[in-house]
Amino acid sequence: MTGTGRAGLRLTARGAIVMLFVITVVGLLPKLPGPAFVAGCLAAVLLVRPRDLLPLVVTPPLVFFLAALLVELLRSLGSGSMLPTFGLGMFTTLSSAAPWLFAGSALALGVAWMRGLPGNLRELRTGAVPEPAGAKVAKVGGARVGAARAATPGRARRGRGQAFDPEPEGYFEPRVYGKAADE
Repeated sequence: MTGTGRAGLRLTARGAIVMLFVITVVGLLPKLPGPAFVAGCLAAVLLVRPRDLLPLVVTPPLVFFLAALLVELLRSLGSGSMLPTFGLGMFTTLSSAAPWLFAGSALALGVAWMRGLPGNLRELRTGAVPEPAGAKVAKVGGARVGAARAATPGRARRGRGQAFDPEPEGYFEPRVYGKAADE
């Protein structure tokens, strides 16, 4: 793929979150959760597409908690008293990895900020619809008009009425008016 202008491997937010989960679980198995989690956060934020930075940045603490929950649940299944073993394992894992969890989350936020997170936040605040990669964008009166904006369902188009047809009245509740013709 050389010469196409693509910058290598790019993951969606879901793919990056799954990758972070797998790396964290693998790091939790030999009891090295911190360095594996920080490395996973860095890899995820570097490999995710720039438009998917916001969902990725808010998930590392949840991903770590779910990975710890899974690993400690599997560890406690083989013990004689499952509940105390699970509780002690969760407490130990979460308390010993708290500085690493903070460092990984802060690192992901910092790298995402440098990669364009403020633009994602701006789009979220203004309600802008991101345009597809190959969409043609034109400027009309200083405003950007693209194919994605015109195709957005539920928005009214200027001069064309509504973008969707409303349901006819009584469509789901048939009503009988008068008598049948054969009666």
